[in-house]
Amino acid sequence: MAVTGSEGFIGSHLVEALVRRGDRVRAMVLYNSFNSWGWLEALPPDILESVEVQLGDVRDIASVRELADGAEVVFHLAALIAIPYSYRSPRSYVDTNVTGTLNVMEAARQLRTPRVVHTSTSEVYGTARTVPIDEDHPLQGQSPYSASKIGADKIAESYNLAFEVPVATLRPFNTYGPRQSSRAVIPTILSQLAAGERRIKLGDLRPSRDFTFVADTARAFIALADAPAEAVVGRTLNAGTGTETSIRELVELIARTTGKEVEIVEEAERLRPSGSEVMRLLCDSSRLTRATGWKAEVTLAEGLARTAEWFARPENLAHYKWAEYTV
Repeated sequence: MAVTGSEGFIGSHLVEALVRRGDRVRAMVLYNSFNSWGWLEALPPDILESVEVQLGDVRDIASVRELADGAEVVFHLAALIAIPYSYRSPRSYVDTNVTGTLNVMEAARQLRTPRVVHTSTSEVYGTARTVPIDEDHPLQGQSPYSASKIGADKIAESYNLAFEVPVATLRPFNTYGPRQSSRAVIPTILSQLAAGERRIKLGDLRPSRDFTFVADTARAFIALADAPAEAVVGRTLNAGTGTETSIRELVELIARTTGKEVEIVEEAERLRPSGSEVMRLLCDSSRLTRATGWKAEVTLAEGLARTAEWFARPENLAHYKWAEYTV
Protein backbone atom coordinates (compact mmCIF):
# COMPACT_ATOMS: atom_id res chain seq x y z
CA MET A 1 0.00 0.00 0.00
CA ALA A 2 1.19 3.51 -0.78
CA VAL A 3 -0.16 6.71 0.77
CA THR A 4 0.42 10.33 -0.21
CA GLY A 5 -0.25 12.91 2.48
CA SER A 6 0.53 10.26 5.07
CA GLU A 7 1.86 12.74 7.62
CA GLY A 8 -1.42 14.64 7.79
CA PHE A 9 -4.50 14.22 9.94
CA ILE A 10 -6.50 11.69 7.93
CA GLY A 11 -3.41 10.23 6.28
CA SER A 12 -1.79 9.24 9.58
CA HIS A 13 -5.00 7.56 10.75
CA LEU A 14 -5.27 5.70 7.45
CA VAL A 15 -1.66 4.50 7.69
CA GLU A 16 -2.31 3.28 11.23
CA ALA A 17 -5.50 1.47 10.20
CA LEU A 18 -3.76 -0.21 7.26
CA VAL A 19 -0.90 -1.46 9.42
CA ARG A 20 -3.24 -2.71 12.14
CA ARG A 21 -4.99 -4.92 9.61
CA GLY A 22 -1.68 -6.37 8.42
CA ASP A 23 -0.59 -4.20 5.49
CA ARG A 24 2.90 -2.88 4.89
CA VAL A 25 2.75 0.77 3.91
CA ARG A 26 5.00 3.07 1.90
CA ALA A 27 4.21 6.56 3.11
CA MET A 28 5.13 9.78 1.31
CA VAL A 29 5.90 12.72 3.59
CA LEU A 30 6.45 16.19 2.14
CA TYR A 31 10.20 16.81 2.09
CA ASN A 32 11.39 19.25 4.75
CA SER A 33 14.80 20.11 6.16
CA PHE A 34 13.72 19.18 9.69
CA ASN A 35 13.16 15.56 8.61
CA SER A 36 9.77 15.80 10.29
CA TRP A 37 7.32 12.99 9.60
CA GLY A 38 4.36 15.02 10.84
CA TRP A 39 1.67 13.03 12.66
CA LEU A 40 3.30 9.74 11.68
CA GLU A 41 5.65 10.45 14.57
CA ALA A 42 2.67 10.10 16.92
CA LEU A 43 2.09 6.48 15.89
CA PRO A 44 3.24 3.67 18.22
CA PRO A 45 6.71 2.28 17.42
CA ASP A 46 5.31 -1.14 16.54
CA ILE A 47 3.11 0.52 13.90
CA LEU A 48 5.98 2.52 12.42
CA GLU A 49 8.00 -0.66 12.02
CA SER A 50 5.66 -1.59 9.15
CA VAL A 51 5.87 1.85 7.50
CA GLU A 52 8.47 2.80 4.90
CA VAL A 53 8.65 6.58 5.04
CA GLN A 54 9.62 8.35 1.81
CA LEU A 55 10.35 12.07 1.79
CA GLY A 56 9.10 13.55 -1.47
CA ASP A 57 6.59 15.86 -3.08
CA VAL A 58 3.47 15.08 -5.13
CA ARG A 59 4.35 18.04 -7.34
CA ASP A 60 7.35 16.01 -8.56
CA ILE A 61 6.51 13.08 -10.85
CA ALA A 62 9.73 11.24 -9.95
CA SER A 63 8.77 11.23 -6.27
CA VAL A 64 5.33 9.91 -7.10
CA ARG A 65 6.64 7.16 -9.38
CA GLU A 66 9.05 6.00 -6.68
CA LEU A 67 6.19 5.86 -4.17
CA ALA A 68 3.76 4.03 -6.45
CA ASP A 69 6.19 1.51 -7.94
CA GLY A 70 4.98 -1.97 -6.99
CA ALA A 71 2.05 -0.77 -4.88
CA GLU A 72 -1.22 -2.69 -5.07
CA VAL A 73 -3.18 0.42 -4.04
CA VAL A 74 -2.20 4.08 -4.04
CA PHE A 75 -4.21 6.20 -1.61
CA HIS A 76 -3.89 9.82 -2.74
CA LEU A 77 -4.52 12.16 0.20
CA ALA A 78 -1.81 14.82 -0.28
CA ALA A 79 -3.38 18.27 -0.67
CA LEU A 80 -3.40 21.83 0.54
CA ILE A 81 -6.68 22.01 2.44
CA ALA A 82 -6.96 25.24 4.44
CA ILE A 83 -9.69 27.32 2.84
CA PRO A 84 -8.65 30.73 4.27
CA TYR A 85 -5.09 30.31 3.00
CA SER A 86 -6.43 29.53 -0.48
CA TYR A 87 -7.64 33.15 -0.63
CA ARG A 88 -4.04 34.28 -0.10
CA SER A 89 -2.18 31.77 -2.25
CA PRO A 90 -4.50 30.22 -4.86
CA ARG A 91 -1.69 29.26 -7.24
CA SER A 92 -0.16 26.95 -4.65
CA TYR A 93 -3.47 25.05 -4.43
CA VAL A 94 -3.48 24.44 -8.16
CA ASP A 95 0.16 23.32 -8.05
CA THR A 96 -0.39 20.84 -5.23
CA ASN A 97 -3.98 19.71 -5.67
CA VAL A 98 -4.34 19.66 -9.45
CA THR A 99 -0.77 19.05 -10.63
CA GLY A 100 -0.13 16.66 -7.74
CA THR A 101 -3.17 14.62 -8.72
CA LEU A 102 -2.05 14.65 -12.35
CA ASN A 103 1.30 13.19 -11.25
CA VAL A 104 -0.38 10.45 -9.22
CA MET A 105 -2.65 9.49 -12.12
CA GLU A 106 0.17 9.55 -14.66
CA ALA A 107 2.37 7.39 -12.43
CA ALA A 108 -0.50 4.94 -11.99
CA ARG A 109 -1.04 4.85 -15.75
CA GLN A 110 2.63 4.19 -16.48
CA LEU A 111 3.04 1.61 -13.69
CA ARG A 112 -0.35 -0.06 -14.27
CA THR A 113 -1.27 0.34 -10.62
CA PRO A 114 -4.17 -2.01 -9.80
CA ARG A 115 -6.17 0.55 -7.78
CA VAL A 116 -5.98 4.27 -6.98
CA VAL A 117 -8.18 5.77 -4.26
CA HIS A 118 -8.38 9.52 -4.83
CA THR A 119 -9.53 11.96 -2.14
CA SER A 120 -12.17 14.56 -2.91
CA THR A 121 -14.02 16.79 -0.42
CA SER A 122 -17.59 17.82 0.30
CA GLU A 123 -16.48 21.43 -0.27
CA VAL A 124 -16.74 20.81 -4.02
CA TYR A 125 -20.54 20.93 -3.67
CA GLY A 126 -20.57 24.42 -2.20
CA THR A 127 -23.69 25.47 -0.30
CA ALA A 128 -26.27 22.72 -0.66
CA ARG A 129 -28.97 23.32 -3.28
CA THR A 130 -30.77 20.12 -2.28
CA VAL A 131 -30.29 17.92 0.80
CA PRO A 132 -29.13 15.39 1.55
CA ILE A 133 -26.32 15.86 -0.98
CA ASP A 134 -25.72 12.93 -3.28
CA GLU A 135 -22.94 12.58 -5.84
CA ASP A 136 -25.07 14.08 -8.62
CA HIS A 137 -25.33 17.44 -6.83
CA PRO A 138 -23.82 20.29 -8.94
CA LEU A 139 -20.23 21.26 -8.20
CA GLN A 140 -19.56 24.85 -7.11
CA GLY A 141 -16.10 26.38 -6.70
CA GLN A 142 -16.90 28.71 -3.83
CA SER A 143 -13.25 29.04 -2.81
CA PRO A 144 -9.94 28.57 -4.63
CA TYR A 145 -9.50 25.44 -2.51
CA SER A 146 -12.77 23.89 -3.64
CA ALA A 147 -12.07 24.87 -7.24
CA SER A 148 -8.69 23.14 -7.09
CA LYS A 149 -10.29 20.00 -5.72
CA ILE A 150 -12.90 20.05 -8.48
CA GLY A 151 -10.00 20.23 -10.92
CA ALA A 152 -8.26 17.34 -9.17
CA ASP A 153 -11.42 15.23 -9.27
CA LYS A 154 -11.80 15.87 -12.98
CA ILE A 155 -8.18 14.89 -13.63
CA ALA A 156 -8.85 11.60 -11.85
CA GLU A 157 -12.07 11.13 -13.82
CA SER A 158 -10.32 11.82 -17.11
CA TYR A 159 -7.57 9.28 -16.43
CA ASN A 160 -10.20 6.64 -15.76
CA LEU A 161 -12.17 7.44 -18.91
CA ALA A 162 -9.25 8.16 -21.25
CA PHE A 163 -6.65 5.67 -20.03
CA GLU A 164 -8.66 3.17 -17.95
CA VAL A 165 -6.69 3.95 -14.81
CA PRO A 166 -8.64 2.13 -12.06
CA VAL A 167 -9.54 5.13 -9.92
CA ALA A 168 -12.18 5.27 -7.19
CA THR A 169 -12.87 8.68 -5.64
CA LEU A 170 -13.89 9.08 -2.01
CA ARG A 171 -15.63 12.33 -1.09
CA PRO A 172 -15.55 12.65 2.73
CA PHE A 173 -17.71 15.13 4.59
CA ASN A 174 -16.05 17.13 7.41
CA THR A 175 -13.81 14.59 9.09
CA TYR A 176 -12.75 15.35 12.69
CA GLY A 177 -10.82 13.66 15.47
CA PRO A 178 -7.41 13.50 17.18
CA ARG A 179 -4.50 15.12 15.28
CA GLN A 180 -6.68 17.47 13.22
CA SER A 181 -5.14 20.91 12.70
CA SER A 182 -6.69 23.93 14.35
CA ARG A 183 -7.63 25.38 10.96
CA ALA A 184 -10.83 23.31 11.52
CA VAL A 185 -13.59 24.27 13.93
CA ILE A 186 -13.58 21.32 16.35
CA PRO A 187 -9.83 21.53 17.15
CA THR A 188 -10.21 25.31 17.37
CA ILE A 189 -12.78 24.90 20.12
CA LEU A 190 -11.20 21.97 21.94
CA SER A 191 -7.66 23.37 21.95
CA GLN A 192 -8.88 26.63 23.50
CA LEU A 193 -10.90 24.75 26.12
CA ALA A 194 -8.00 22.41 26.93
CA ALA A 195 -5.77 25.45 27.46
CA GLY A 196 -8.20 26.84 30.03
CA GLU A 197 -9.96 29.40 27.86
CA ARG A 198 -13.72 29.85 28.23
CA ARG A 199 -14.21 32.73 25.79
CA ILE A 200 -13.96 30.75 22.55
CA LYS A 201 -13.03 32.70 19.40
CA LEU A 202 -14.91 31.56 16.29
CA GLY A 203 -16.23 32.76 12.96
CA ASP A 204 -19.75 32.35 11.59
CA LEU A 205 -21.93 30.12 13.80
CA ARG A 206 -24.72 29.59 11.26
CA PRO A 207 -23.21 27.06 8.81
CA SER A 208 -24.06 23.40 9.30
CA ARG A 209 -21.87 20.40 8.59
CA ASP A 210 -21.99 16.61 8.51
CA PHE A 211 -19.21 15.69 10.96
CA THR A 212 -17.59 12.25 10.47
CA PHE A 213 -15.14 10.73 12.94
CA VAL A 214 -11.73 10.04 11.44
CA ALA A 215 -11.80 6.29 12.18
CA ASP A 216 -14.94 6.01 10.05
CA THR A 217 -13.32 7.99 7.24
CA ALA A 218 -10.25 5.73 7.32
CA ARG A 219 -12.56 2.71 7.05
CA ALA A 220 -14.20 4.29 4.01
CA PHE A 221 -10.83 4.59 2.24
CA ILE A 222 -10.08 0.95 2.95
CA ALA A 223 -13.54 -0.08 1.78
CA LEU A 224 -12.84 1.49 -1.62
CA ALA A 225 -9.50 -0.31 -1.82
CA ASP A 226 -11.06 -3.69 -1.02
CA ALA A 227 -14.29 -3.46 -3.03
CA PRO A 228 -14.70 -5.26 -6.36
CA ALA A 229 -13.63 -3.04 -9.26
CA GLU A 230 -17.08 -3.07 -10.83
CA ALA A 231 -18.56 -1.62 -7.64
CA VAL A 232 -16.30 1.41 -7.23
CA VAL A 233 -13.82 2.02 -10.07
CA GLY A 234 -14.74 5.05 -12.13
CA ARG A 235 -17.15 6.25 -9.47
CA THR A 236 -17.26 8.99 -6.86
CA LEU A 237 -18.70 8.03 -3.49
CA ASN A 238 -19.66 10.25 -0.56
CA ALA A 239 -18.78 9.34 3.03
CA GLY A 240 -20.73 10.97 5.84
CA THR A 241 -23.13 10.32 8.70
CA GLY A 242 -26.34 11.78 7.28
CA THR A 243 -26.64 14.04 10.34
CA GLU A 244 -26.47 17.83 10.18
CA THR A 245 -25.10 20.02 12.99
CA SER A 246 -24.72 23.80 12.99
CA ILE A 247 -21.58 25.37 14.43
CA ARG A 248 -23.64 26.89 17.24
CA GLU A 249 -25.13 23.47 18.06
CA LEU A 250 -21.63 21.99 17.88
CA VAL A 251 -20.33 24.43 20.50
CA GLU A 252 -23.24 23.57 22.79
CA LEU A 253 -22.59 19.84 22.37
CA ILE A 254 -18.89 20.27 23.12
CA ALA A 255 -19.74 22.29 26.23
CA ARG A 256 -21.99 19.46 27.48
CA THR A 257 -19.41 16.83 26.56
CA THR A 258 -16.57 18.55 28.42
CA GLY A 259 -18.72 19.91 31.26
CA LYS A 260 -17.40 23.42 30.70
CA GLU A 261 -19.27 26.68 30.30
CA VAL A 262 -18.43 28.43 27.05
CA GLU A 263 -18.79 32.02 25.89
CA ILE A 264 -18.54 32.54 22.13
CA VAL A 265 -16.65 35.51 20.70
CA GLU A 266 -17.09 36.09 16.98
CA GLU A 267 -13.94 37.44 15.33
CA ALA A 268 -14.09 39.19 11.96
CA GLU A 269 -10.79 37.69 10.76
CA ARG A 270 -12.30 34.20 11.06
CA LEU A 271 -15.20 34.98 8.72
CA ARG A 272 -15.07 33.87 5.09
CA PRO A 273 -16.10 36.23 2.28
CA SER A 274 -19.90 36.15 2.13
CA GLY A 275 -20.05 34.54 -1.31
CA SER A 276 -17.50 31.91 -0.33
CA GLU A 277 -19.00 30.58 2.91
CA VAL A 278 -20.60 27.16 2.44
CA MET A 279 -23.72 27.38 4.57
CA ARG A 280 -24.97 23.81 4.55
CA LEU A 281 -23.53 20.33 3.98
CA LEU A 282 -25.47 17.13 4.65
CA CYS A 283 -24.31 13.82 3.20
CA ASP A 284 -26.11 11.08 1.35
CA SER A 285 -23.66 8.16 1.49
CA SER A 286 -26.10 5.49 0.29
CA ARG A 287 -24.04 4.87 -2.86
CA LEU A 288 -21.00 3.97 -0.76
CA THR A 289 -23.11 1.78 1.51
CA ARG A 290 -24.58 -0.12 -1.44
CA ALA A 291 -21.17 -0.56 -3.06
CA THR A 292 -19.15 -1.59 0.01
CA GLY A 293 -21.40 -1.98 3.05
CA TRP A 294 -19.69 0.99 4.75
CA LYS A 295 -21.65 3.03 7.29
CA ALA A 296 -20.48 5.57 9.84
CA GLU A 297 -20.33 3.92 13.27
CA VAL A 298 -19.15 6.64 15.67
CA THR A 299 -21.78 9.11 16.87
CA LEU A 300 -20.88 12.80 17.12
CA ALA A 301 -21.19 12.73 20.91
CA GLU A 302 -18.87 9.72 21.17
CA GLY A 303 -16.38 11.13 18.67
CA LEU A 304 -16.26 14.50 20.41
CA ALA A 305 -15.65 12.82 23.76
CA ARG A 306 -12.73 10.82 22.32
CA THR A 307 -11.32 13.92 20.62
CA ALA A 308 -11.70 16.09 23.73
CA GLU A 309 -9.86 13.45 25.78
CA TRP A 310 -7.00 13.52 23.29
CA PHE A 311 -6.73 17.32 23.35
CA ALA A 312 -6.77 17.34 27.16
CA ARG A 313 -3.38 15.59 27.26
CA PRO A 314 -0.62 18.24 27.61
CA GLU A 315 1.71 16.45 25.19
CA ASN A 316 -0.95 16.70 22.47
CA LEU A 317 -2.04 20.25 23.21
CA ALA A 318 1.62 21.28 22.94
CA HIS A 319 1.36 20.84 19.16
CA TYR A 320 -1.21 23.66 18.93
CA LYS A 321 -0.87 27.44 18.94
CA TRP A 322 -4.34 27.66 20.41
CA ALA A 323 -4.17 31.39 21.20
CA GLU A 324 -3.63 32.32 17.54
CA TYR A 325 -5.92 32.14 14.52
CA THR A 326 -4.70 29.37 12.25
CA VAL A 327 -5.27 30.33 8.62
